[in-house]
Amino acid sequence: MSSAAPLLQPAGGKGGEAKRPCGCPPAWLRRLIDTEEAWAQLQFAVPMVLTNMSYYGIPLVSVMFSGHLGDVHLAGATLGNSWATVTGYAFVTGMSGALETLCGQAYGARLYRMLGLYLQSSLIMSAVVSMVIAVLWLFTEPLLLCLRQEPEVSRAAAVFIRYQIPGLFAFSFLQCLIRYLQTQSIVLPLVICSMVPFLLHIVLNHLLVNVLGYGLIGASAAISITLWFSCLMLLGYVMRSKEFSETWKGFSTDAFNYVMPTIKLATPSAIMVCLEYWAFELLVLIAGLLPNSTVSTSLIAMCSSTEAIAYMITYGFSAAVRYVRVRAQLLSLLL
Repeated sequence: MSSAAPLLQPAGGKGGEAKRPCGCPPAWLRRLIDTEEAWAQLQFAVPMVLTNMSYYGIPLVSVMFSGHLGDVHLAGATLGNSWATVTGYAFVTGMSGALETLCGQAYGARLYRMLGLYLQSSLIMSAVVSMVIAVLWLFTEPLLLCLRQEPEVSRAAAVFIRYQIPGLFAFSFLQCLIRYLQTQSIVLPLVICSMVPFLLHIVLNHLLVNVLGYGLIGASAAISITLWFSCLMLLGYVMRSKEFSETWKGFSTDAFNYVMPTIKLATPSAIMVCLEYWAFELLVLIAGLLPNSTVSTSLIAMCSSTEAIAYMITYGFSAAVRYVRVRAQLLSLLL
């Protein structure tokens, strides 16, 4: 029994306190929290926070540039941004949630080829859904008028949304690619492919709005250009990188066989996400019914956007639990 490790290690150093290695957290902190687990979650959560904030900040930058054009332009941009979130961006974000389950299970079961097929089926589904939403966006002005919004503000919101229609397709594809990478615990490319376009988006807005004078049209078109640039960056990385040699085998017609199972999982996810977004964005529509709607709509939208930015921080940490740590613990138990 002499070879067994003692339960109590001999004390060392001054005052009988054992020396800890350089860089190791103090004993009181290790007793308070699991420092190794906290560090593992931070490595995944921080990139996701930066990614989510970058994508959420892209339309906000265009709204800010629109605010320099006048009160009506600012109210139209904020109302249009809320309408686009409620009817489009939130829905396609929820639809991509099916990949969290499908790709997570396939990756855990080491059915790597299935990840690529699930991704392609989700891309097909997202393209069809985006077409339906695009038709809805074409009737933005009459729909907002039916909701008793200010006519001038509704007209400006319709302009702001109309030129985002191409960007809607890019955003829906981006959400699928993000889930595909997250389930494989690959997050650094997401940061690069979101922050670089975000910085370019600021320059593009200045060029289209302030220099070329396209006004609200330029601010809206900048969103579509930036989202497509980010989408092509990420898609190019997936198709070229050797990291996905087992999970991405190229486009295949077999993906059509998995469209319906994807839709069955995506629909409840989309409803759940939409209800979360609608609870806040509904305030913007209600603000449009107030006497001074031009000012109140912008004010409420700004408050809602500030709240959403704070939400992105907690969402990043929840993603760390969903995609990495819980799955890692389950796999360790199974293997």
